Amino acid sequence: MLPPGYQLDQADGTAWVAAYALDLMRIALELAKRNSVYVDIAVKFFEHFLYIAGAINRVDSDAEGLWDEQDRFFYDVLHRPDGVNELLRLRSIVGLMPLFAVQVLEQHEHEGLPGSRERLFGFMRHRPDLASLVSRWTEPGEGNRMLLALLRGERTKDLLKRMLDEGEFLSPFGIRSLSKAFAEMAFGIRINGDALCAHYEPAESESRLYGGNSNWRGPVWMPINYMLIESLREFHRYYDQNFSVEYPSGSGFLASLDEVADSLSQRLTKLVLRDEEGNRPSMAGYPQLQADPASRDLVLFHEYFHGETGLGLGASHQTGWSALVALLLQVG
Repeated sequence: MLPPGYQLDQADGTAWVAAYALDLMRIALELAKRNSVYVDIAVKFFEHFLYIAGAINRVDSDAEGLWDEQDRFFYDVLHRPDGVNELLRLRSIVGLMPLFAVQVLEQHEHEGLPGSRERLFGFMRHRPDLASLVSRWTEPGEGNRMLLALLRGERTKDLLKRMLDEGEFLSPFGIRSLSKAFAEMAFGIRINGDALCAHYEPAESESRLYGGNSNWRGPVWMPINYMLIESLREFHRYYDQNFSVEYPSGSGFLASLDEVADSLSQRLTKLVLRDEEGNRPSMAGYPQLQADPASRDLVLFHEYFHGETGLGLGASHQTGWSALVALLLQVG
């Protein structure tokens, strides 16, 4: 808990609400096909998304945005009682979550609905400062698609450069929850006289806080990886082959966002598939189960996975999210 007088602006919380607004906008547009009253609701959530985009990108000169031009990354901002605002330069999946807020709209999804186009574009003409933050809303994409996202093209590439760096987020088994750059030098901060720090921990946490749960300190977390893959595919649906990034970063090999999504899916499915020696990385902690022909195909769904070896960690029955790997296998 933060001491009295402190406030934290969170990149992940902001991204979740932006994604939520886009989801509700899409639902309202679908309902508006049967009942035009939902056009007003769709426009409302479109406006909410733009206001959130303005907040995270600092449209208002008096506000503190969450994008850092120096590191080209999204960070939380700590507001201290003395008026000092401080970027918490801890590169974690918190700063990758703005990628979640992305929706591609086909032209037929909003045109033909009474007043929808006029209301949407009318708001943007009224608030061009906010509309300018949304990636190419006014530019038709492939097949007359239009893109709503928190990031513009260059910022998307900057963020993906960090995410796809094997020295930071990219592990052999997916995207780590904390940059490996903090393995040797921890991030530290003082709040109200207390020294707090965080460093890369690919397995279980060294702290017993929250029962030793280490989801956010370095392991691979299936639900976040799945959503990142879905977001990459949504971006690709708009950009198609006109947008490419180095994969892995620094390799010199350019890949489309769909190809990156495919490769990340393969890294994640390696967790549960047999390797060349016939072993599943996630099941390395159960040699007897793996050796016995009667149990070798009974795969556990772990809560999270070691950021370097893929070893299954935490709860071993986390089908609520680790079973998402079945969808990745299906697509693959």
